[in-house]
Amino acid sequence: MASRAAGPGRVTPAAGGDRNVQRTPPLSPPSPVVALGEKVTLLCSLRDTSGTSYLLKEGGAATPQPMAPSLSQGRWLSLFSLDPVTHTHGGTYRCYGSSNHNGFLWSQPSNPLELQVTGVDRPPSLTAQPGSLLLSGDSVTLQCHSGSSFDRFALVKDSEPTVPPHLDGQHSPVFPLGPVGHSQGGRYRCYGGHSLSSTWSAPSAPLDILVAGMYQKPSLRAHPGPSVAWGQNVTLQCLSEVGLDTFLLSKEGSGAPPQRRPGQKRTAPSQASFSLSAVTLVHGGTYRCYGSNSDHPYLLSQPSEPLELVVAGSPAQDYTVGNLIRMAMAALVLVVLGILLFQAQYDQRGTQDAARR
Repeated sequence: MASRAAGPGRVTPAAGGDRNVQRTPPLSPPSPVVALGEKVTLLCSLRDTSGTSYLLKEGGAATPQPMAPSLSQGRWLSLFSLDPVTHTHGGTYRCYGSSNHNGFLWSQPSNPLELQVTGVDRPPSLTAQPGSLLLSGDSVTLQCHSGSSFDRFALVKDSEPTVPPHLDGQHSPVFPLGPVGHSQGGRYRCYGGHSLSSTWSAPSAPLDILVAGMYQKPSLRAHPGPSVAWGQNVTLQCLSEVGLDTFLLSKEGSGAPPQRRPGQKRTAPSQASFSLSAVTLVHGGTYRCYGSNSDHPYLLSQPSEPLELVVAGSPAQDYTVGNLIRMAMAALVLVVLGILLFQAQYDQRGTQDAARR
């Protein structure tokens, strides 16, 4: 490969015997996934030589990039900067070290490093069926949706910053998960891409998969009660006998993510309140609450018992009653007017008869 990139006869990979050339120098970045327009530095580490390092991209016709190494903690390091990253930087890279006695004598290639560039296409969307709030042991299917002609898709779960992400693509946009446990809870994103390319779309909006069943269930109460009049305020209070610092309120069938509230105290018993102001028929329905701890925000307690919130009355009903009253008043007025008209006609006939006599 080195001979093809640098020109025939110019490079001789070391086959052994030259102690100044490292056989396989490692190549690494902080992360193999980088967003379009950002900066990435590829690090080539040489243990045994202070000769020039070279960076090559597979499949490219460009001249190898040379870089003089610097000594750091007993190793010779060469830093190759790509700034800003463009879609052309996606691909597989290797580095080589040359002999400090003979610049045409190179080491064996480093491990291959595939640099994946995101943000080249518009982001897809990510959904969960039957939903993103699950009980431990349930199954869920995550699906990546896009109007673009992607033929491969990657699902990434946000993890610790020290773990570099990697995009492992598959042809199907469907990612089944289950039975879910504590390890499946977390924040997910998906990417779309094209085969034979190291470029990807921008990431989808994040989707949080919440796994319930890790703590005992809290209780859910409504104040002033589970039946309220249209336009009134109601407070749903979630209480736990376990010391939890975060509470979530979910409405069955709404499709919206649960509301989160911090706990009013971190020691047991703990609680949080959810205020619903000027309720309408939209607020009616079945609610459950959950508790969690901020150090494991995607792992929830068992769900509370369901609470049915009933909203009594509505402006539409008030309008109907008002209309009936107005119609009755109009009918009464018509009746009175009819009586007066009839009386006037009767009196007029009586006067005419008296005059003829």
